[in-house]
Amino acid sequence: MKFTSPFTLAATRRIALALCLSTAASVGALAQEKPSDKTSAAATTAAPATAAQPAVKTSIITAAMTPLELAHAAFTAQGGEKFRHLKNMLLTGSVDLYAPSSTQSLTGRFGMIVAGDKLRQDVQSALFSFQLIFDGERSYTSMRGMNLPPLTKFGIPVLAKFDQAGYVITALPDKKKERGFRITDAEGNSTDYYVEMATGRVRRFEIPYNRMTYSFEYKGFRELDGVLVPTSFAQKLTAPQGDFIAEFKVKEVKLNQDLPADAFKIPEQ
Repeated sequence: MKFTSPFTLAATRRIALALCLSTAASVGALAQEKPSDKTSAAATTAAPATAAQPAVKTSIITAAMTPLELAHAAFTAQGGEKFRHLKNMLLTGSVDLYAPSSTQSLTGRFGMIVAGDKLRQDVQSALFSFQLIFDGERSYTSMRGMNLPPLTKFGIPVLAKFDQAGYVITALPDKKKERGFRITDAEGNSTDYYVEMATGRVRRFEIPYNRMTYSFEYKGFRELDGVLVPTSFAQKLTAPQGDFIAEFKVKEVKLNQDLPADAFKIPEQ
């Protein structure tokens, strides 16, 4: 996963691409026996007391759950201990990028690796390419002048640490059919999570950073080896210039791969 096209977009496009930092219930029916000829008349006149009733969905999340219980439910929905001990996740696919007030997107392809406290993301389009890397200690972006948050100190990776020392969980106001909670680390980095009432899955999270807000919304999931992985998601950067939006469609997911030693190497500057 190495993209090397030259970077040639204007400044607003550069900011738009900074968005690329961030990553079935089965319904059963009851069968009814067909009435015989002798009982058909009685069946048609009898009250439908024994008719099959539609299954009632039970929500995983309730209004009485504490923020800690919400975080635990979200962690479980993500895959629990399998999610916590995931060696790495590799996503590849396509991305559409929108500048503020624009209805026309710039389409490209992306690759993302998340491995514990490390992250790498590459984006390539017909006009340019760029790269984001967090090696566990330092952040790097090929876009000059962009001050990005520590890439794995926010979002879904933090959910795996919700019950560890140094992390504080507090309540947030609920929104529509979602309940919210915030996880804050010892350095003051925080992520606001909103979980789906029916499943406990994280549907959205928001990151306040450097007087801007990064928003991340999951639109589709699949389960792979017991871990919930995204199939489509959108990212939004709310900045003084307006909203920069990136919409991702995942084509391939790989878990627990053998990565090259330089997968998260930051280029010499």
